[in-house]
Amino acid sequence: MQSTSTSESAPTLASVAHRAGVSTATASRVLNRSARVSTEAAARVESAARDLGYVRCRAPSARGTGVVAVVVFTDLLQYHVDAFHARLMAGLRRSSPGAERELAVFTVPRRSRRPPLVRFLCGGHVDGVLLVGPWGDSALTRLLSVARVPVASLGRPPEPGTVAFVDADNLTGAREAVRRLCASGRRSVATIAGPPDTAAGADRLTGYQEAVRAAGPAVRQAVAYGDFSSASGEHAMHRLLEQRPALDAVFVASDQMAVGALRTLRRRGLRVPEDVAVIGFDDAPVAARSRPGLTTVRQPVEELGARAMELLLRGAGRGESVVLPTSLVVRGSG
Repeated sequence: MQSTSTSESAPTLASVAHRAGVSTATASRVLNRSARVSTEAAARVESAARDLGYVRCRAPSARGTGVVAVVVFTDLLQYHVDAFHARLMAGLRRSSPGAERELAVFTVPRRSRRPPLVRFLCGGHVDGVLLVGPWGDSALTRLLSVARVPVASLGRPPEPGTVAFVDADNLTGAREAVRRLCASGRRSVATIAGPPDTAAGADRLTGYQEAVRAAGPAVRQAVAYGDFSSASGEHAMHRLLEQRPALDAVFVASDQMAVGALRTLRRRGLRVPEDVAVIGFDDAPVAARSRPGLTTVRQPVEELGARAMELLLRGAGRGESVVLPTSLVVRGSG
């Protein structure tokens, strides 16, 4: 796949049209959404633009605007429901308390293509872009690089070395949580994992699997998946109980999902932790409010935000990363 990273070799509309096998006028209509073009031709043009790293409104520099764009890859409802995002914003603002800087927040559903947003980010309107959550392929980071817009990621990127990032040590945190469950004598230890195509979901699942294997063959495992929302945790807990009615412990990859799991356990008449021990991940405010209080893995969300903003504003190199430790917070559930 070809990409362009210098102003001398920056792709033109004509090069996009040539690659797609269409006229320059047709390529312009597709990229500007100014007229109807056949689905096949439009797909070729958009693919060519992504491959070449073409940006229609390329700015010579994205500096001095006083604005940082925070692009959060989740739907609007989940953004407001999950306390993670409020804590993150507090950390981002903490990183430069005296600076005259605004945060422009954009929520983008996963795998959604937003050409107007890309044009805005690359059009000289922001000092930098912070990507939050499972942002998928590296097409957006390539376009930002072509436009010379500083970019960083909160969360390990899908492709190593594409962008500087800050993350929590999800793997170790999950492993320590599951070790606690196994050491307490639990023998059917399940997990409600996050989406496996996200770094956090994959790392927390790997930590669970490593701890269960280390505990030996006496410990049985079972896996169900959620999307980090409370409703998905509720449904996943139901599926696990159908598969393993005798399970006695569950590690849940987010506190929001753990809250849903607790609802299902209560409906089934199962006591926590006497019948089923539960450990979550995040140490969100809801963890302390749960009854019983939710034992969970704390990730330092505010510090993650502050460190991510520092990386972004000093223009950290693509290979730079910061991984912050997690800690186990023991309450009544496990």
